[in-house]
Amino acid sequence: GVLYYNRSLALIENFRNKMATVYSGKPKIYKNDSDVIRLAYHNVELAAFFKQKAAELVNSIISLPLESQRQFLRAFFDDEGSVDFRLPKNSKRRIKGYQYDKKMLELISGLLKKFNIDSTVDSRFNEILITKKENIEKFAIEINFSKGLKINGRRSNSVWKKSLEKRIILKNLISSYKRYKVPT
Repeated sequence: GVLYYNRSLALIENFRNKMATVYSGKPKIYKNDSDVIRLAYHNVELAAFFKQKAAELVNSIISLPLESQRQFLRAFFDDEGSVDFRLPKNSKRRIKGYQYDKKMLELISGLLKKFNIDSTVDSRFNEILITKKENIEKFAIEINFSKGLKINGRRSNSVWKKSLEKRIILKNLISSYKRYKVPT
């Protein structure tokens, strides 16, 4: 079958709505103790279809129109991305995306380059990093996060201790360049 796991209700609803355009069956919905929701569509043919389409997308995304590449990047960062913004103590200003497949991280980096956004692949931590004011600003303009997508403020390692929209955190990160001078 096709399984989708997430805590974000916005991403769960987005996935459910997109699935409804290709499949009329209803998902089974499971929720665990840590508020992770799993949508499960149990259909062998659907699973094979998705596997084929995922491979096709990864193989062709680099040559698809820029708008398709933008949507691909937004989907990646919506699901796997975060805004690391901690001032003034740590002076952290970056966008991160996690992925255990190094080839996928390299693909994401190459797609970002098409939008003139420099990034670094960190194989040790399985992440892609976007740093420096100009790259972060370009990311906000060209890619950004989907509206309504929030971080989970109830996580034990939450920096903010409340659920905030990723777009708002990114906006605050960018405006912080005017308020703080980065230590050299």
